[in-house]
Amino acid sequence: MPRAFLIVMDSVGIGGAPDAERFFNGEVPDTGANTLGHIAAACAEGRAEDGRSGPLHLPHLDALGLGAALRLASGARGEGMDADPVGLWGAAEEVSPGKDTPSGHWELAGLPVPWDWSYFPKANPAFPDEIVAEVTRLAGTDGILGNEHASGTEIIARLGETHQATGWPICYTSADSVFQIAAHEESFGLDRLLRLCADLAPMLHARRVGRVIARPFTGTPGAYARTQNRHDYAMEPPGRTLLDWVKEAGRETRSLGKIRDIFAGRGAGHVTTGTDRELMGHLADCVAEAAEGSLTFANFVEFDSLYGHRRDVSGYAAHLEWFDAAIAPILAALRPDDLMILTADHGNDPTWTGTDHTRERVPVVAKGPYSGQIGLRAFADVGASVAAHLGVPSDGPGTSFLMGNDVRL
Repeated sequence: MPRAFLIVMDSVGIGGAPDAERFFNGEVPDTGANTLGHIAAACAEGRAEDGRSGPLHLPHLDALGLGAALRLASGARGEGMDADPVGLWGAAEEVSPGKDTPSGHWELAGLPVPWDWSYFPKANPAFPDEIVAEVTRLAGTDGILGNEHASGTEIIARLGETHQATGWPICYTSADSVFQIAAHEESFGLDRLLRLCADLAPMLHARRVGRVIARPFTGTPGAYARTQNRHDYAMEPPGRTLLDWVKEAGRETRSLGKIRDIFAGRGAGHVTTGTDRELMGHLADCVAEAAEGSLTFANFVEFDSLYGHRRDVSGYAAHLEWFDAAIAPILAALRPDDLMILTADHGNDPTWTGTDHTRERVPVVAKGPYSGQIGLRAFADVGASVAAHLGVPSDGPGTSFLMGNDVRL
């Protein structure tokens, strides 16, 4: 029985979104943003030499069709990414009215988001009084720190010492639909932070704020560091998704990385978290051990969290090159009837202004019993295609691309 592996390279967009002018980083629209294309250009021009060197080198992803997908989506040509694809390849564009993680993942899993998310204004204070009052009530404190748009690492460095002295939680947001709470694992308590976020989440979800995120950290003033104990309290998807379809068909699901959090646990099955490097090892285990007819759904977040938001071009390029090398033996280990699709949920162009995600098309490249070009597709077509490969019923708006005119078994 065939198995499927859906791998999200978080934020690896390829430009070309037709509605990019509607989305902004500060005052600048996302028109022309191109995460992969601009990284490749920077590498070719010698502008990404910190910890790596030379043109962007992604031979295994390019062989599947990554360079061809980049050209299809945006017309950009990445130097060295000109292989004649041997895999199934194309690009996808989103219809949901956001460029955030839940929207991208839900739509890839067959469920476009039917609403506009709520966002907090770029003002100080950013949060309405009733939300602040609820946080302080739940935390048992006299106030909060932050109350602004901020980078997580920056605000922890700036307010961590005051947080430890007062016990007040550090609350901040971003251009995403999120409410984030940072607190010290020892002086505030990890369990206390997680309970605070879980108890606050229903109020924020009722206001269409997509996620309440616990951001624990450790260390001392001048040497604070966020830990791997982050937890996202996301809204439940408003309908059934690929994970539900597979579970309801009696099949095994495995969720790697943030997938459980993004889907609020629905259909998540066996869950594994960790760094991207740890997750790559877990993905190899899934290829070796996952049951017949199963779905493994993985998110590799560090492209986005460590390099995109921080506008680190060299770091992003190096992580792409690490991923390409690390995925190669896993691709080679797939069984003949396995399907592994590699895609993304949005862009986060590290050459762009601001620190927000960028509205872009995403690559869809795959190894499996199919090959050929799928063209420009909808995000929801990815979920429909995985369901078709597994032979499970689907009820989303997507259409499978596995038996198109240009696709060969």
